[in-house]
Amino acid sequence: MKKDYEKLLKCYESVREKIKFQPKAAIVLGSGLGNFADQIEIAEELPYGEIEGFPVSTVPGHEGKFIFGYLGKVPVVCMKGRVHYYEGYPIGDVVLPTRLMKMMGAEILFLTNASGGVNASFHAGDLMMITDHISCFVPNPLVGPNVEELGTRFPDMSSVYDKGLQEILRQTAEEYGIPMKEGVYMQLTGPSFESPAEIRMVRVLGADAVGMSTVVEAIAANHMGMRICGISCVCNLAAGMTENPLTHEEVQEAASQAAPLFTKLVAESVKKFL
Repeated sequence: MKKDYEKLLKCYESVREKIKFQPKAAIVLGSGLGNFADQIEIAEELPYGEIEGFPVSTVPGHEGKFIFGYLGKVPVVCMKGRVHYYEGYPIGDVVLPTRLMKMMGAEILFLTNASGGVNASFHAGDLMMITDHISCFVPNPLVGPNVEELGTRFPDMSSVYDKGLQEILRQTAEEYGIPMKEGVYMQLTGPSFESPAEIRMVRVLGADAVGMSTVVEAIAANHMGMRICGISCVCNLAAGMTENPLTHEEVQEAASQAAPLFTKLVAESVKKFL
């Protein structure tokens, strides 16, 4: 954690040499959802590769840059592409962008991802508001000596996903006639898709959707006192629920098809955050 903090401070200094923008909300875009950034009135951009020591995404569909600008009157920083634990990065690097956005000034974190549906009532293209999460086999980003500058040693996790932000999402979905499920999201490590037996385990443990990101970022953000909400785009039914094999291309295609509703839901919700 202390080495992670030193690296975080260097990244922050590198960003502040290039960007003066002060965001109030941070948005992380998942696989196939990068075009959401077109909704932002862009003030500045910063490719991850220009930040000293910053982890760079290697996954197709993750462009890899920060976008600074406005949604309505709300100043935002948007991650167009994230890094994942399965790419080989240590967990401290995976959550470094989240911590960095908080240091930039963001008080609210809006997480998005592409997921596999585990709930039998879900269909490809559904949007699910995350009400809680489960971490499975993924290292906790708070392991190691605690950095008091970031947060308390033993953070409470009973209400990670902010109730007030959830209500804004519900109201926005109703206002624009956007169907929205609600449920529990589970993060596994990836990069292989889950086996049918693992999906049966996931269902027994109480998850409605499963993926390879988001939970560790939520843990790090909660540790730093951010208000958090999340939307998962259910891009396929998980292994064993249909006879079709799973592919990353299928995930990207389903995310692209769901993008108009996703874009509307996220953009209009964020405008109500402040």
